[in-house]
Amino acid sequence: MTVTMAAALNTALRDAMRDDDTVVVYGEDVGRLGGVFRITDGLQQEWGTERCFDTPVAESGIVGTAIGMALYGLRPVVEMQFDGFAYPALDQVISHVAKYRNRTRGTVGLPMVIRIPYGGGIGAVEHHSESPETYYAHTAGLTVVSPGTPGDAYALLRSAIAFPDPVVFLEPKRRYWLKEDVELPVDGEPIGRALVRRTGTTATLIAYGPMVSTAMEAADTATQDGWELEVIDVRTLSPLDSDTLATSVTKTGRAIVVHEGPRFAGYGAEIAATLTERVFGHLAAPVLRVTGFDVPYPPAKIERHYLPTADRILDAVAHALEY
Repeated sequence: MTVTMAAALNTALRDAMRDDDTVVVYGEDVGRLGGVFRITDGLQQEWGTERCFDTPVAESGIVGTAIGMALYGLRPVVEMQFDGFAYPALDQVISHVAKYRNRTRGTVGLPMVIRIPYGGGIGAVEHHSESPETYYAHTAGLTVVSPGTPGDAYALLRSAIAFPDPVVFLEPKRRYWLKEDVELPVDGEPIGRALVRRTGTTATLIAYGPMVSTAMEAADTATQDGWELEVIDVRTLSPLDSDTLATSVTKTGRAIVVHEGPRFAGYGAEIAATLTERVFGHLAAPVLRVTGFDVPYPPAKIERHYLPTADRILDAVAHALEY
């Protein structure tokens, strides 16, 4: 059947609540309204206000109460309504969520999921199109996941809810309406494993979340020039599946990393450094990056100039092939 990413995420939450009565879902407007993007639509009607409920506009409080719930045996799934709204909760995330397993010498985990719609491409106002993944991936103790397809959205969210430690689940909001022919439920995808979405020999495109579709578009167009581009979907940003990336780049000899966030100190820099350390002798060109620019996210009218496109990716491939 054809499903959108939004529907896949809704189904994943519904199925998790059905299978485990310790799963609770809450956040700003997730109950009666069903969330700004309707990801939690119908959950309160089905499971009641004790398991799906609205909160005050207080992100630090949302995450703080989730810590307590997880310590007392629940599996909270909380929503930060938008990426830019999640920053008030960073103190809780960095100081407590990420450190609890270490603080208790490995004896106490926090099985909780922090869902964050992120990224641009929806014509939104300021603070609604951020790419905060590097903040979370840099924070030791967090697992960070970002699906790029509806099927992965379902499977990875189910795996994240079942995970014994905290997961930051980054949902590419511009892909909520992306459709895929897939039968739900999808078997759980292992957290920590990247996926080769397309095989090729000319170069490797490495993407995640909202840029997976863009990388696939670039790979499709590249065949007109006789290029066969391999596309890797990172899926789990932390921990990074460097083995899959290294295997691909060892074969192709060239790598282009694609992400929406700014270039400087962005997530692509970590991938580039990792590949340089692991497969330097196999590289025929430097690892290149196609990213957003080093400016605050622009107004909606000009965001198309900020976001990476298939054409920008293909320009980077051509540059890599010149070496």
